[in-house]
Amino acid sequence: MDVHVTLGGRGDRAARIYRQLLDAVLDGRLRPGERLPPSRELARRLGVSRNTVASAYERLAAEGFLQGRAGSGTFVSGQSVGTLAARRAPAGPGAQPRRVWQSVPAARGQSPEPTYDFRVGTPDGRLFPFRTWRRLITDELRPSGLGRADYGPPEGHADLRAAIARHVGLSRSVRATAEDVLVTQGAQQALDLVGRVVIEPGDCVAVEDPGYPPARLLFGSLGARVVGVPVDTEGLMVDALPREARLVYTTPSHQFPLGTPMSLARRAALLDWAERHDAVVVEDDYDSEFRFTGRPLEPLQSLDPGGRVVYVGSYSKTLLPALRLGFLVAPASLQAALHSAKQLSDWHGDPVAQAALARFIDEGLLARHIRRAGREYAARHALLTTTLARDFAPWLEPVPSAAGLHVCARTAPGVDLGPVLASARRAGVAVNTVADFSAGEPTRPGLVFGFGAIDRDRIAEGLPRLRQGLPAAAPPIPH
Repeated sequence: MDVHVTLGGRGDRAARIYRQLLDAVLDGRLRPGERLPPSRELARRLGVSRNTVASAYERLAAEGFLQGRAGSGTFVSGQSVGTLAARRAPAGPGAQPRRVWQSVPAARGQSPEPTYDFRVGTPDGRLFPFRTWRRLITDELRPSGLGRADYGPPEGHADLRAAIARHVGLSRSVRATAEDVLVTQGAQQALDLVGRVVIEPGDCVAVEDPGYPPARLLFGSLGARVVGVPVDTEGLMVDALPREARLVYTTPSHQFPLGTPMSLARRAALLDWAERHDAVVVEDDYDSEFRFTGRPLEPLQSLDPGGRVVYVGSYSKTLLPALRLGFLVAPASLQAALHSAKQLSDWHGDPVAQAALARFIDEGLLARHIRRAGREYAARHALLTTTLARDFAPWLEPVPSAAGLHVCARTAPGVDLGPVLASARRAGVAVNTVADFSAGEPTRPGLVFGFGAIDRDRIAEGLPRLRQGLPAAAPPIPH
């Protein structure tokens, strides 16, 4: 272990070495069992005599903090227990963030996993083909796979860009070649790059309300004035868009969180609006790979004649969130700026994971995984929607949905969700509300049921526990 010791100033050098090593043991930087540098090596690095270092080591050993092992060296005693809490960064007022960051919620740590997890946004990791992925990663970690030992291109691995272009071209009719694709660290980085390139501080950005909170918060952090636009049964209400909006963020294939697709007429109206107002449209196609009934409507990107749409996709839902692999397809007019922004942001992504994903797509393994996982998600979707319609009819009205990993259900007038959620938490049931994804109070409250992270047995057990928290009777839901 390389130990940092400072010997500036005058005084007993052995005492200063002793004090700094003792502090490192007490606060946990040096852990039990770790080996210290040999006294001769540390003395050489510090420019002192070996006896000076040996004196500090002997004192620590006499006090029980170090122990010598013949032929092996000097180690931290197994009885030494430290904590890094004592080494926290200074807590004074000091440097302050920009004002906008004072209103952004703190990043969440790991929360205890509930027994019945209906929260949205997480796929089932048990469906991921770990053995296949491990083989692909192992192949890429060989010298022949890593290639040149230098930085990769900011736009992403060439094979992956080509594979993505082919895949979204076939599965979603997206118009793209490899040159149009930029690989990102998940969809969130794609949104960040578009915001950096398109938005000036003070610009107006329109987002769906209810909608995806991380997008709203991200654009606000870039200095934009973010305006929520209501959503109806046809999707984003184009007539409600602010005229000065420079960027419009939308989820047309499976509106988040309500689940309704944007109608074809509304898609055409949005593209016409963007052309007339010189605006950029960000189309987030976050989970449309899993479709249970019907055919998907054409993406905005494939209907766009004027180069106004940036198409954003992610593999967090189809594969694993931990992979942090996403992409965007940009019109030619934005590509050079987006590549520069990507290079300034993180230079390039993980070439090993990107090369592995390219092979995963090209060998047909992604399509196979989507078919296999899609069958399981379809069964969960059917169980959830059937149970809601049968057992929750007086209180909840499911919003029709044909894709994705969540279902929204609106509440009847007069249903107070506060006691329902409190009862659910006591029963180990976690579920999101429409209010969780709204900038203000939603016009009509509701619950949003994710089924990506919960299997069918848990769905069947969890819904009755949620049902127990509902009132004995409710007025009929108006139609």
